[in-house]
Amino acid sequence: MYWKAVRTNSIALRLSLLFSLVALGVFLLIGGALYKQVDRSLDLLPEAELDARYSVLESALTRYGTREHWAKITNKLNLLGEEDRRIRFWVVSGDAHYEYGQPDAAIRDFAAGPLGMRDLQLKGRPYPYKVLVSELPALDRRPALRFLLGIDTETFWHTQHTLLGALISLAVIGVLLASALGYWAARIGLRPLRALSAEAQQLAPPHLSARLYAADLPPELQQFAGTFNATLERVEQAYSRLEGFNADVAHELRSPLTNLIGQTQVALTRGRSAEHYFEVLQSNLEELERLRSIVNDMLFLASADQGNKATALTSSSLAEEVATTLDYLDYILEDAQVRVQVSGDARARIEKAQLRRALINLLNNAVQHTARQQVIQVHIERQGEQVCIAVSNPGPAIEAVHLPRLFERFYRVDAARSNSAVGNHGLGLAIVKAIALMHGGSVFARSQAGANTFGILLPA
Repeated sequence: MYWKAVRTNSIALRLSLLFSLVALGVFLLIGGALYKQVDRSLDLLPEAELDARYSVLESALTRYGTREHWAKITNKLNLLGEEDRRIRFWVVSGDAHYEYGQPDAAIRDFAAGPLGMRDLQLKGRPYPYKVLVSELPALDRRPALRFLLGIDTETFWHTQHTLLGALISLAVIGVLLASALGYWAARIGLRPLRALSAEAQQLAPPHLSARLYAADLPPELQQFAGTFNATLERVEQAYSRLEGFNADVAHELRSPLTNLIGQTQVALTRGRSAEHYFEVLQSNLEELERLRSIVNDMLFLASADQGNKATALTSSSLAEEVATTLDYLDYILEDAQVRVQVSGDARARIEKAQLRRALINLLNNAVQHTARQQVIQVHIERQGEQVCIAVSNPGPAIEAVHLPRLFERFYRVDAARSNSAVGNHGLGLAIVKAIALMHGGSVFARSQAGANTFGILLPA
């Protein structure tokens, strides 16, 4: 069943089916047009033959009107009827001596109709006669009469049926042939795709640096291979970041766990005073708080990665939100002996709790890398359709190669910038970026003129 499903959904079979449908359409159009043209020609053939025969007989019929001459015409009609069994003659007149073909009531009624070409259906005959009805005026002793010259159309109908059968047979054969050749051509045309698929199947972690070779591929597949290679490059980068993230998580969690285990083991080696146990438990509580902070931040980032958006949006003054955040950080700023200056203001639709968390992380990052007695600048302004919140702190320049990666998880410029002792575990700026994305915004970092600036761009 699986093989059948795969074969049914294969591109080669689909292309073969399309070729068959196209061929069927072409055959129907061409065959239909050809059949109509031949059918029209076949309809004209009996009329042309009747006109030709009547033109030969007309002079003899209209020249004389005596019985002797009519006897000669009768003999001639007998000979013509014997030579070609398709031909029938009837002569309807008021005088029985000038009649021919033993016309019955049906023939007499037909002869009384309009002159010209008409179809006559006789009893026991599956196909009609094409009949030329003409009128001969009275001449000498011969009364006026109706001359009927008919030809059996069975041959023409058989020809039409034979042509139709031949066209249908050719169409079926042509469609089957087009299907088979189309499948064969599709299989040949899809060889590069099968080779590309086989090459792609060999690409698997951790060997993600390999790329599809697109030089010898058809133009249609070159574009696909280029797109696939670009996707592989992004996957490789994401895989590398994931590996680094896992290593960083293990490193960040190992330190507090090692401290907890070590302190607990030392405390259990021999009897301790209640005061000592209290100090051990208090130290362990600090490490557990640090573990909880890391886990909560990782859970928040995982939620943001799933595409969650900020929903409880309210139009707020960003300067007021910064002021509220500074009140919360008042003790940290006083302990670090740094000041914060806020300039500018703008309004934006924000989720207050999330934005304050981002501001706390930005200000914490600035405080940790600002010397005592220095000033941190917070500038707010509207830039077109966006609102910018920029936090600048004086400090040594950051190389340009690091700036695009500063908002990655656990990324630090160097070990000297790590400060786990004060709770910096490398997720603060990553959370800032996640909150900005949840608001439909972005983040930026720049280092120039002796100041390092980190900020958020939000929709105005």
